[in-house]
Amino acid sequence: MGWFKRSTENIKTSTKDKKETPEGLWYKCPTCKTVISTEDHKQNLWVCTNCNHHEKLTSDQYFSLIFDNEKYTEFSKGLISGDPLKFEDTKKYTDRIKATQEKTGLKDAIKTVHGKINGDKFVIAAMDFKFIGGSLGSVMGEKIVRAIDMALKLECPFMIISKSGGARMMEAGLSLMQMAKVSAKLTQMADAKLPYISFLSDPTTGGVTASFAMLGDINISEPNALIAFAGPRVVKETIGRDLPEGFQRAEFVLEHGFLDYIVERKDLKSKLSQTIRLFKG
Repeated sequence: MGWFKRSTENIKTSTKDKKETPEGLWYKCPTCKTVISTEDHKQNLWVCTNCNHHEKLTSDQYFSLIFDNEKYTEFSKGLISGDPLKFEDTKKYTDRIKATQEKTGLKDAIKTVHGKINGDKFVIAAMDFKFIGGSLGSVMGEKIVRAIDMALKLECPFMIISKSGGARMMEAGLSLMQMAKVSAKLTQMADAKLPYISFLSDPTTGGVTASFAMLGDINISEPNALIAFAGPRVVKETIGRDLPEGFQRAEFVLEHGFLDYIVERKDLKSKLSQTIRLFKG
């Protein structure tokens, strides 16, 4: 019966003394399930080395990729959402905003910055999906308008990096008004003959897609990004038909004429710089 007894003669380390592997050392691709080290994933610009899946980035990660020497200046930092509608669902809107700010370290779902790309001045407004799904609210609309004013002041191109689930339902009509507000403001860029580049990342949906995300002088995207108004599940249930393969993905959208080009993340800075210089002539 000794076969069934655990021998402890050669065990030198007790279970309580064993160290756990620290979290965050490995990355598992959600598409192909390949596992690589987090450091290797970062070195490859957060793109899977096996299947080319482009992981979602934060606004700061995009800024570091694009701007010369990773240097840029943020502005309009202090704007935060109010609660004019006194909205409450499972929790108060004010409580939801406060909890999200504490969790993410962000004031709202977008950051606006200016810097240089290969020596050319550039203004970018980039959304963060982790802040209430990158939803479009009054703060986002106001910060984009102020970013356009900055581009006009600096006489330089402007880009919005969209990553959004659409309008913020907690602000109802006030959120929807931002679609018109930003779209109207963009006409000042056109009047000044300054280029507006719309960069659609995964996902870009709802009211953002239905307004300023599709108004770029150049509309670009990363590979396989979801670009839609209503999501594929909603469309399928509405029309009662199976959808084409790759429906509403960047490649499908490009094929149907709604994008100008798709850019790999490793080529993003060079392609943007080339686009800016083409506009400058």
